[in-house]
Amino acid sequence: MTHRTLLTGATGTLGRALQPRLLAAGHEVRATSRSPPVETDDEVEWVAMNVADGTGVRTALEDVDVVIHAATAPRGDSEAVDVRGTERLLEAAADAGVANFVYVSIVGIDEIPYSYYEHKLAAERAVESSAVPSTVVRATQFHSFVFELLETISWLPIWPLPTEFRLQPIDVGDAADVIVDCATLEAAGRVPDVGGPERRTVGDLARTYRDARGSRRPIVRVPIPGAVASGFRSGGATCPDRTVGSVTWEEWLASKGR
Repeated sequence: MTHRTLLTGATGTLGRALQPRLLAAGHEVRATSRSPPVETDDEVEWVAMNVADGTGVRTALEDVDVVIHAATAPRGDSEAVDVRGTERLLEAAADAGVANFVYVSIVGIDEIPYSYYEHKLAAERAVESSAVPSTVVRATQFHSFVFELLETISWLPIWPLPTEFRLQPIDVGDAADVIVDCATLEAAGRVPDVGGPERRTVGDLARTYRDARGSRRPIVRVPIPGAVASGFRSGGATCPDRTVGSVTWEEWLASKGR
């Protein structure tokens, strides 16, 4: 059955992966961004929307059956976007009679007291307590996230890193496949977590990245105190019993030409 799906954060890493998969699954896709692209194809309907200040929210939700809420602000005002913006979107979704509000979240947000994670957790609670039927999908960090972090230090003569942090990176396409499967007219509540194929330490990921670059830069462990670091070291951001992804870190780097 074809239904109209509103995708927030459509210009982000996940949003770009979701668009073609939603179309292939038969969805009518309405994509949102604060600044929609000037050049678009005819398959996706683009609308301007800003969850942080409410601009365009109610218009975007007209005649929508399913919402996939992928908009987030890890490096911005996450309280305004992830908490208040989600609450604003939920209120409009309730008035619009949305059948399923799919919220994209992160593995470990209830284990690691990092401010961005705390805001994601607050948004999750708002979704779960809303009158709108909902589905919550938690995923581990994308390969591209790890790659971007390592790229920022790659020019340094020595790479200072929290080498003992444990991650379980996943290909964004693998995560998007699961999210599309959840974007039905039947809400499922909190579904099982989605993790990459392997749990790895940051030191191990960095060495693989370094070797792929043909670099010999020394990697130095940076001891980081506090509860946040402890949570990452203990594997709080991983889900070892949910190795859903199929693309390994080495395979992903090879696909990037690294």
